Amino acid sequence: MKFGMNLLLWGGEVTDAMLPTIERLKAIGFDGVELPIFNLDLDYAQLGKQLDSMGLKRTAVTVRNVDDNPISSEASVRAKGVELNKRTLDCCAAVGAETLVGPYHSALGHFSGAGPTADEWKWGVESMRAVAEHAGSVGVMLGVEALNRFECYFLNAHADSARFAREVNHPACKIMYDTFHSNIEEKDIRATINGIGDVLCHVHISENDRSTPGAGNVRWGQNFSGLADIKYDGWLVIEAFGLALPELAAATRIWRRMFDDEFKLAEEGLHFMKKQVADFCQ
Repeated sequence: MKFGMNLLLWGGEVTDAMLPTIERLKAIGFDGVELPIFNLDLDYAQLGKQLDSMGLKRTAVTVRNVDDNPISSEASVRAKGVELNKRTLDCCAAVGAETLVGPYHSALGHFSGAGPTADEWKWGVESMRAVAEHAGSVGVMLGVEALNRFECYFLNAHADSARFAREVNHPACKIMYDTFHSNIEEKDIRATINGIGDVLCHVHISENDRSTPGAGNVRWGQNFSGLADIKYDGWLVIEAFGLALPELAAATRIWRRMFDDEFKLAEEGLHFMKKQVADFCQ
């Protein structure tokens, strides 16, 4: 396994000001960091060199919004979403990120009042196939993320995101699994993981209240038993949210501080992940 920490806990841009935080995460024992890529104009090639010098691997995360929604009924809006996803992949290639994860299949926090239509599904598959072709050309894997029903309406269950990736039908398009969303949407955690093993490339470790993994009510035994069943051996990345990024805090409904200290969360979360892997996956 590779153990990572999502930097959204500290902010939405990775600039020189965040380098001491990243160095401390390396000292804690993480193999890599997950980079938020929202600002496409940063010097990602230089950041990649800095992370190389620290001996840290990296993955990346991004989102799409209403103005660049890849399932919009307006072709121009869908095209903008595809273009921004491609530009984000170029940033991933520049920084050396292995995988781009997140809900970039549709607009975060936007709702139609119903589930996805047949047209939205078709548009989503077409949009993601174009993105996957670009991902393959720049050597980055897509890890499409299902979100719970309170954050999006397009892909909620992991079986849905797996079906989506299979219909995209491109080797650069897979899915990620998230313990927080699964805790809300899935009835049988272990069976869910067993059903997505062929398209799974990434895992987010997130507690039911988005705080320290292992300190809440997620059914961890079922999660790690499922990962052991499918012999998963990729990234386990802690995703916890605080108040550092107001726009994301609003979208994910975070307005209470759920932990004492960011680095304490990271250290305890890493210890917890390693213990679960030792108990279930060895």
